[in-house]
Amino acid sequence: MDMVFHNQRNRMEILEVTQVAPTSNSQESTTEFRLPLTFCDIFWFKFPPVERLFFYQLDELTPACFNSVILPKLKRSLSLTLDHYLPLAGNLKWPPNEPKPIILYTPNDGVSLTVAHSDADFNILSSDGVYDASELHPLKPDLVTSDVSASAIAVQLTLFPNKGFCIGITAHHAVLDGQTTTMFIKSWAYICKQGNEENSPLPPELTPFFDRSVVKGPDGLDLLYLNQWLASSGSDSDTSKKSLKITTSAGGGAASDLVRATFEITREDFKKLRERVLPKLPDSGKEVHLSTFVLSFAYVTTCMVKARGGDGDRKVAFAFTADCRPRLNPPVSQNYFGNCNRPKFEVAKARDFLDENGFVFAVQKASGMVKALMERWVLEGMEKILSDCFDVLKEASESKLQIISVAGSPRFGVYGTDFGWGKPHKVVIVSIDKSGAISMAESRDGSGGIEIGLALHKHEMNNFSWLFPRCV
Repeated sequence: MDMVFHNQRNRMEILEVTQVAPTSNSQESTTEFRLPLTFCDIFWFKFPPVERLFFYQLDELTPACFNSVILPKLKRSLSLTLDHYLPLAGNLKWPPNEPKPIILYTPNDGVSLTVAHSDADFNILSSDGVYDASELHPLKPDLVTSDVSASAIAVQLTLFPNKGFCIGITAHHAVLDGQTTTMFIKSWAYICKQGNEENSPLPPELTPFFDRSVVKGPDGLDLLYLNQWLASSGSDSDTSKKSLKITTSAGGGAASDLVRATFEITREDFKKLRERVLPKLPDSGKEVHLSTFVLSFAYVTTCMVKARGGDGDRKVAFAFTADCRPRLNPPVSQNYFGNCNRPKFEVAKARDFLDENGFVFAVQKASGMVKALMERWVLEGMEKILSDCFDVLKEASESKLQIISVAGSPRFGVYGTDFGWGKPHKVVIVSIDKSGAISMAESRDGSGGIEIGLALHKHEMNNFSWLFPRCV
């Protein structure tokens, strides 16, 4: 990769901040809608929100066309989509008589929508090349949060004249996971592309399922997590201290010198990786799960640990989040609205990745983590997992530990999100620059590869870029 760092000072003009409500013609939108939080939701209670950007390239797009055609269609279709996704028009609340927060929609609620104009270089921000991570921050909206209320999502539409536009969505992690966020975005795109007709049903695969009784876990796990969150933030049972403000970062927050870049592991690369690792595995890898996810996660983790270098005794936590919907008994529909996932992580020494068999070690570890979720009850060990996460984040904030986690998934199919003006030119998860995660998506050309997004310190990005083709 060409390691030319692009640094811009952009002018961003906010044209409008408004609220988009469900259509008033919807019978459901005129009544209150309450949705309880499950233990899966409360696990993510105060984790930072997930911020995604969808770049759409339209080289002839003028401000007049954007304002008269695209913007009205996007607003109207968002309103119609919220008819199907009422909780997203509501807020996280904690009624005084309730033991835990709820998602509450009341008539006249809506989603905060920001409309903006940017003079930034669309080609750079939607490229795979290296640029300052902070350049994306003006394009993502902020959630409206306070001690007593937190919005479920926020949306921003940004025009890049004669280049295209960007849709930014910020999602409260306690309200929805990646699967639900993607389903909502695709529903919005479907309605927009179909012509914004009222009362038109969504296809079955995009129709949300709100029954919370299908997600069953150990008794009392929701309140256990909630009490751990309150204790971690210095709160107690005093209602006045039950703040709904969320943390802005995990593991120390976004540093000022982070740069972003995108790398791709192609189908041919996966073939080579399997050929390299198989001879070094016991019994030629018969017991090892060599999926594209395992190979990607292991390969990128190995490169990242080597890119940081340093003391071989330092700790590395590598983690991913697994969708529990198909693994519960009975399985839960992929349309289930909310969080239905669990993190899985392991801690090892950097030296395990740094030596000549570092990639083999990473493959065996990642394979073992995946197989454990496939072969055992997927919720095993959930009672301890939040407190373990707090311990890892505390170590990371003290710079004693490197966290490498995964945001997004190739299974989401984000590059199929067409609002009527073509598929996205680029999809980016902005929030990885706060969490230390890598992002994963399917290759945008449909070739079967995986796209990897990174936000690293400049010297680490230089090292990673050099290592990536030759790490194993």
